[in-house]
Amino acid sequence: MNKTVKKNALFASPYIVWIAAFIIIPLLFIVYYGFTDRAGNFTLENIKAIARPEYYEALALSLILAVISTIICLLLAYPLALILRNMNMSKQGFIVFIFILPMWMNFLLRTYAWQAILDINGVLDVFLAKFGITGFNIINTPAAIVLGMVYDYLPFMVLPIYNVLVKIDDNVINAARDLGANFWQTLFKIIIPLSKAGIASGIIMVFVPSLTTFVISDILGGGKLLLIGNIVENKVKADNLNLAAGLSLVLMIFIVINMVFSGNDESDSVKVKGGK
Repeated sequence: MNKTVKKNALFASPYIVWIAAFIIIPLLFIVYYGFTDRAGNFTLENIKAIARPEYYEALALSLILAVISTIICLLLAYPLALILRNMNMSKQGFIVFIFILPMWMNFLLRTYAWQAILDINGVLDVFLAKFGITGFNIINTPAAIVLGMVYDYLPFMVLPIYNVLVKIDDNVINAARDLGANFWQTLFKIIIPLSKAGIASGIIMVFVPSLTTFVISDILGGGKLLLIGNIVENKVKADNLNLAAGLSLVLMIFIVINMVFSGNDESDSVKVKGGK
């Protein structure tokens, strides 16, 4: 038993080093800068700065867009995950591969591609003009930012839901139908409750990057809409690390709240194939 524990600890050591070097230590630096001023003295001013109108409004807009993006991703991802689950294995693997293929492309390139599509006289504008539709312009608007976030983060919602759905025992679903449950009753009383863990993971994986994004809002928002991520970026560029860290700590509060509420669903047990 001791040999097994030692072996597991040995295999886990690179991961522990990685966590310490790239998660724990950076977080400690953020906490230090967030609670100190330029002279290194303790202060709460960096945290209180979120009450300023320009920062508060940016945070509120970030939360709204992150929630909207997460809801849209969930509404799109769940039916897609169900479709993938019900496909035969050969088609299933191919479709999943096609779905995640765009993720192999650089994140910036994908976002710039949407800028070229949505821009004035862009691909979409020219295409719609051929059908006499003019004035359709969402670039540099919240809608464009939401579209970019949904496109970039949708796979992070689909994959965890799909991974949970494929583990649900078909006998459970068949039993519900044998007892007279229709499709919607089976969906809302059997499938969705058993897939709460995947939904919770997907919500976390979409909400967190959506709340903290600044690249998408820079490119598709044209710099006209400042999210809290953009303000943190600007403060770092201005060498105001203390204020940037303080605002980041406020962001982390909302992220932790999201993880706590979503984590309650992850604890739900899922009946998997084979009765495990």
